Amino acid sequence: MGGIARENNIKILAIGGVEDHVHLFLSFPPSISISEVMKKIKGGSSSWVYTHFPAHRDFGWQEGFGTFSVCSSRVKATMDYIKGQMEHHRKRTFKEEYLAFLKNYGMEDDERYIWG
Repeated sequence: MGGIARENNIKILAIGGVEDHVHLFLSFPPSISISEVMKKIKGGSSSWVYTHFPAHRDFGWQEGFGTFSVCSSRVKATMDYIKGQMEHHRKRTFKEEYLAFLKNYGMEDDERYIWG
């Protein structure tokens, strides 16, 4: 993912994940839309998996993705959070955390659109 990002003028500030999801903390120019960034990273990483790990040809990302902006005062906290994914999700599943986040910020949480 880092190589794909670099090739497309996208800077990865932090990356981390567990078995069912990945967090990317990105910086990219305003000339690239969020959906284009995700298309490049998801598509390129899928292709890389298929090429380098033929036994995992059934790998695929979910159709959608979630994105959130971060103010400059929260950069370090966001990077620390991403780096601590393994420990963090021992206490709370990704789904529990994501739904709580949406509720906390008054965002729609219709699971038909979130989980596909």
